[in-house]
Amino acid sequence: MTEIDQDANMVRGLEDQRYDAMLRGDVAAFEALCHPELLYTHSSGGTDTLRSLVDKLTERYYVYHEIDHPVDRVVITGDVALVLGEMNAEITSGGVEKSLRNKCLAVWVRSESTWKLLAYQPTRI
Repeated sequence: MTEIDQDANMVRGLEDQRYDAMLRGDVAAFEALCHPELLYTHSSGGTDTLRSLVDKLTERYYVYHEIDHPVDRVVITGDVALVLGEMNAEITSGGVEKSLRNKCLAVWVRSESTWKLLAYQPTRI
């Protein structure tokens, strides 16, 4: 297995951990996977920083009930990983139940020998 394949497998595993933390409401585990400069865009078009997203998750503004996140492709170039796939979920957002069906792009960067989520961008299907 090449180093790129190993990195791609590692990032896929981190994506699983990220979605699992969101589903469990484990804000600390989610935050530990994120880069301090995280920009997290929502399918509504709004964007959160790491701090504002952590605050919303802590306050349970976003509550995830089900998440399916098939990955179509992981592209590694240097210390950047692009994860292309889908994020389909049942959530409560600001007290409103929603079904999300999105194509998405997650950007991970290698930081001090580990990978951190730097950006997330969904697009409604």
